[in-house]
Amino acid sequence: AWAEADRLKQQAATGKLASGDIFGTRAFLKNNYAYRMLAAALGIYGNTKEEAMYPVYYTDSTGRPLNGANRYILHFAPGQLPPVHAFWSLTMYEQPASLLVANPIDRYLLNSTMLPDLNRDDDGGITLLIQNESPGQAREANWLPAPTGPFSVVMRLYWPQAAALEGKWRNPPLERMEE
Repeated sequence: AWAEADRLKQQAATGKLASGDIFGTRAFLKNNYAYRMLAAALGIYGNTKEEAMYPVYYTDSTGRPLNGANRYILHFAPGQLPPVHAFWSLTMYEQPASLLVANPIDRYLLNSTMLPDLNRDDDGGITLLIQNESPGQAREANWLPAPTGPFSVVMRLYWPQAAALEGKWRNPPLERMEE
């Protein structure tokens, strides 16, 4: 069962399996117990996809596991922020414990309520910085502090709009920055 869970977790990490596929009633899931096990392992009490969607990042855009020894960006092009009626968030978890990350600015998430304080790119988009070290005071508004070792990041879309529900909007890839 755990090998199947690992396979499904990899599919979730690469976007081949959406959170909306694994959360729901037994009837919705058609008694797919591997999906139910994965949902419980990822975040027990998950909502149906109409209430919330949970894209999870375990790997970067090339499939390498996330690690605080590296720097990453998550870029939202202009007009491509998560489409929600309520709010969205991006939360950092230290692995393998799946705990929030202690850091010097006491921040474990970035979310849509912080948009007025986030720095915009020249084109109007937003680039979030995910790394262990501060990117410097001028860029800290967009910084999600990472631990020194392995981590995962969970995006949450609460009350997603049709574009997300229908797959017309996809969460952007987490790009590793080369030194």
